Amino acid sequence: MFHSTYSLSQFLTRSLFNLSKNSINNSPMKWPQTWNIVRNMFVQTQETPNPNSLKFLPGVKVLDPGHTMDFPNGTAAFCSPLAKLLFRIDGVKSVFFGSDFITITKVDEEIEWKLLKPEIFATIMDFFASGLPIVTDGQPSSDTQINEEDDETVQMIKELLDTRIRPTVQEDGGDIIFMGFDDGIVKLKMQGSCTSCPSSVVTLKNGVQNMLQFYIPEVVAVEQVEDEMQILTKAEFEKLERKIENGESNKIK
Repeated sequence: MFHSTYSLSQFLTRSLFNLSKNSINNSPMKWPQTWNIVRNMFVQTQETPNPNSLKFLPGVKVLDPGHTMDFPNGTAAFCSPLAKLLFRIDGVKSVFFGSDFITITKVDEEIEWKLLKPEIFATIMDFFASGLPIVTDGQPSSDTQINEEDDETVQMIKELLDTRIRPTVQEDGGDIIFMGFDDGIVKLKMQGSCTSCPSSVVTLKNGVQNMLQFYIPEVVAVEQVEDEMQILTKAEFEKLERKIENGESNKIK
């Protein structure tokens, strides 16, 4: 797994570099490789199975252990000052918080990470240096919390998700949310890097479904629940594919 590190001192000197490069024309300047550490804070990056998503590890607590927050768009970031700032960066599609990481998903593969990362690094470090709260609303309640009305099967599903499945998915910068269980079908929602990951369907069927069926015979299948925006995006993509196919067919004729 690839890691890269960006220190707070690099962020502090970045602005000086930007100012000086405007005053010195055609001067060959190289990006500094090492700096004296001003504060003991480093932001590392870690790749995820989704090439459009990248994990940023600030080295400090983001949320309480076991908690996650998903911001699929800027509107959903109303309760998080940090998420709001990250959405101001051009090219950021969604933001996801874990206990010790922040997953950023970019709009598409045409936007290069090397252009996005410096601004994301600076935003994260500037925010943590400010001392502002990451969220201004209450922490979300866990979807896998066992309730009195849950039957034995649902309780087992939630326990497996919480102890065996979610920790692995969260390591890749995403999460799986339990949405319900009906007629043998476990309904789950993918979040973070898993939302648009090419291998998300394989993960659900070969990983999650197989494990749940192994321990819980009542589970017939696992289905992914998509929100309205995901459904619209998929529909538009399929529509575009059909147009391209029809265009190629007409050329052949």
